[in-house]
Amino acid sequence: MVNDANVIRADVKARNGIIHAIDNVLFPPDKNIVELALSLNPEFSILVQAVIKAGLTEVLATGGPFTVFAPTNAAFAALLGELGATSLDDISVDVLTKVLLYHVVDGRIYSSDLVSGPVSALNGSFEVSVESLTITDFNGRIANLVPSLLNVQATNGVVHVIDRVILPDLN
Repeated sequence: MVNDANVIRADVKARNGIIHAIDNVLFPPDKNIVELALSLNPEFSILVQAVIKAGLTEVLATGGPFTVFAPTNAAFAALLGELGATSLDDISVDVLTKVLLYHVVDGRIYSSDLVSGPVSALNGSFEVSVESLTITDFNGRIANLVPSLLNVQATNGVVHVIDRVILPDLN
């Protein structure tokens, strides 16, 4: 997929390049990363709440470009269970900020630009495997990149959806 368009024929060779036929018209992005997450509610409502609580809204809305590895609501619900928390209110702003910045990479990195190995986030680094489309965090926990939700465009970056909240070194 490319945004909301399905690739119906890929890698058609042309004299001056390659053509990929899609089933929809592509438009340039018109939302920043925060607006994009809000538009995808309710799937990212917990992520949006976390960004607001951590005070990162302005940075993610106006800064960048950034690449955000965005955990779904199910990923946040699983994390809350792992931490014995019932809501984001049970997590300190300091910890939440560290966790969120671990999901943000400076620059616009498309899935085609990812290579297996370490990726430097704004708060530490994690390992990416392009072969298995996974991320391994500081603690050895594995998150899967969601293939149908890679390269979601924003005006100030790109978003890749993941199925687990990754955790940095919180010490």
